[in-house]
Amino acid sequence: MANMIREMTTNEIDRVGDIWLNSNLEAHDFIDKNYWLNNLETVKEQFRQAEIYVYELDDKICGFAGLQNDYLAGIFVQKDYRNHGIGHQLLDYLKQTHQKLTLDVYDKNERARKFYKVNGFNLASSGIDEVNGEEEYQLIWQKEIK
Repeated sequence: MANMIREMTTNEIDRVGDIWLNSNLEAHDFIDKNYWLNNLETVKEQFRQAEIYVYELDDKICGFAGLQNDYLAGIFVQKDYRNHGIGHQLLDYLKQTHQKLTLDVYDKNERARKFYKVNGFNLASSGIDEVNGEEEYQLIWQKEIK
């Protein structure tokens, strides 16, 4: 099985959007599903301005990471491919080219919080997401200076 991480092409936006939508619906069942459904087209437009790195396995995109400068908008992996190290590989790829990464994660998304903690992210601040009233944390990772 051949796999690779590469930049997304514009003709892959719909596939990446499907992974984004399904991952958010599964991971954030505490948020009204219409929030995600109503934002899908806006997010697809944002993909055009962001750095999107896809994880391809046997010519099929099964996960991706989205960046805007040093802000990690998220790592999303299709359900059938979770727990196979794809998220770790995407994150390690990004860590090679960035000195620091920041992200926001909901308190109730325990799986993501644990993933980022294991991968060296630390709490920078906490607050309430004004859009949906959920508690969220801003996490930061910084490359160690040797």
